[in-house]
Amino acid sequence: MPGSIPASASVEPAPASAWRRIRARTGLSAGLLILAIIVAMAILAPLLTPYDPYKQDLLHRRMPPVWHAWLWDDDTASAAHPLGTDKVGRDTWTRLLFGARISLIVGFTTALVSGAIGTAIGIAAGYWGGRIDLVASFLIQSRLAMPIILVALAAVSLFGASLTVIIAVASLLLWDRAAIVARSTAQQLRQRDFVRAARALGATDLRIICTEILPNLAAGLTVVLTLEMGNAILLEAALSFLGLGVRPPAASWGLMLAEAKEDIFFAPWAITIPGCALFLLVLSVSLVGDGLRGIRRNEI
Repeated sequence: MPGSIPASASVEPAPASAWRRIRARTGLSAGLLILAIIVAMAILAPLLTPYDPYKQDLLHRRMPPVWHAWLWDDDTASAAHPLGTDKVGRDTWTRLLFGARISLIVGFTTALVSGAIGTAIGIAAGYWGGRIDLVASFLIQSRLAMPIILVALAAVSLFGASLTVIIAVASLLLWDRAAIVARSTAQQLRQRDFVRAARALGATDLRIICTEILPNLAAGLTVVLTLEMGNAILLEAALSFLGLGVRPPAASWGLMLAEAKEDIFFAPWAITIPGCALFLLVLSVSLVGDGLRGIRRNEI
């Protein structure tokens, strides 16, 4: 019959198609793999190490990583501490595992909260326009004029350093990109035929936003939020490095960098190892965001 699908033809399932597009992008695949490994290590941290991340052992402080024994025949290195110990004898591998939890919590939570704030402001501005758009544009421009690190330092100094304060400050400083994307997309969608049809059928503005606007925003917002997740992780590490982030003796990668800066010439591994871990996490998030952006660009 005309228009019928031949028996030999088959429609590729959506999950298979999505998996094929991910495998076609090396950067996206590598980013997802690294991110998945770090998340798994953070979740399984108590099972991957026998040590307490907060317990000090002054008899075994500043032990070098195990490869020092292989490369330089350093008898102070031990397989019991494969990545060495810090200046008070805490196991570096253990603190890396538990520090990944703090970075991931800050990154994911900030992305969700800032995304919700930015999406709400952007949709309201783009869908209703008028004075609401003027107010939203003023808020976005005001936020873009603020230097993030200086405002974060002032806020943390005022309200105190804690994980909750860092997440709140990062969420209130990193919503602007989500607002810009949501605003521009809502402005385009409100004039589309399917939105006009829903309005003609008597659908309320809230129903139109939830069923017509938000689903079309999801792909673009996902890309933005992955990038903001990396920014939030770096912001937490910077604040912790400056002594205004997570309180000692918490296992934060930024705090590990701050504690090791005095030994950079005597025990360079103490600052190199957490620095590389932070680099890999932010790199993986950036690769995922860049890969998703490329897929979205091809779909448009």
